[in-house]
Amino acid sequence: MSLSVCIPAHNAARTLQATLDSVLRNDAEFELVVVNNASSDATEEIARSVSDRRVVVHSTDEFLSIGHSWNRTVSLSTGSLVKVVCADDLIEPDALDRQSSVMADDSVTLAASRYDVIDEFGNLEESGLGLQGLEGHRDARAVFRTVVREGPAGFGPTAGAIFRRELFDRVGGFRGDLVFPMDVDLFARIAAFGRFYGDPGALASWRNSRFNLCAQTTSQSKLAEMFHGNRRLRAEHPDLVSAADVLLGDLRLFNAGLTRVGARVARMVNHGAQ
Repeated sequence: MSLSVCIPAHNAARTLQATLDSVLRNDAEFELVVVNNASSDATEEIARSVSDRRVVVHSTDEFLSIGHSWNRTVSLSTGSLVKVVCADDLIEPDALDRQSSVMADDSVTLAASRYDVIDEFGNLEESGLGLQGLEGHRDARAVFRTVVREGPAGFGPTAGAIFRRELFDRVGGFRGDLVFPMDVDLFARIAAFGRFYGDPGALASWRNSRFNLCAQTTSQSKLAEMFHGNRRLRAEHPDLVSAADVLLGDLRLFNAGLTRVGARVARMVNHGAQ
């Protein structure tokens, strides 16, 4: 059972070294595949400066959309198990050992962990998030329920998960038409083939940064993508996603939208009062 850690990177010079260091602190046997997606900064130089036999660096001449970039990175890996780590996120030194051990059980198709949130400088903001209702061994139905009802934040970041390459290929990889829920959409589709394991430990850290794609995507766009993504999962897996799941997911999105509108109005009022 071989393992690949995949890092798709575009203009990631601010954080890539910290991400690489966090992965390479793991003692497990693995390959680390970095794909520089036509960066205009020092991303490629940073990746190629690492003198470690486990690191393989590729570059694209033309910029790829996020879905194509992530699929390209996984396609260049050779492991039967795959973990995708965004170029600004971190994993813990024991993450690969712990999750590889779980995946030794052939019935487990997907594993994930809780996660911490760090700021742009690596300082801890929140801890022990994610895996809502998903600790321990769970069935596919539970994974779909959390993804649809709670969204990406309720499940956890890409770096917290590990999956089987065979199933990644079978389901067609990442679907980049809906960017914000792209990772959990993949995880749900892979989970449909077997059991899931949720590690209660926080084995990954998601970076809350104004430079990442999440921060640069409008709230309206993210909410709309989750709305459409939930309906697609329901249409494709009616045995695993109930109408109640979609309704509760809609209510969460509606409340999130109201919260954002309220915050925007408050800022406008405060600005007008100055």
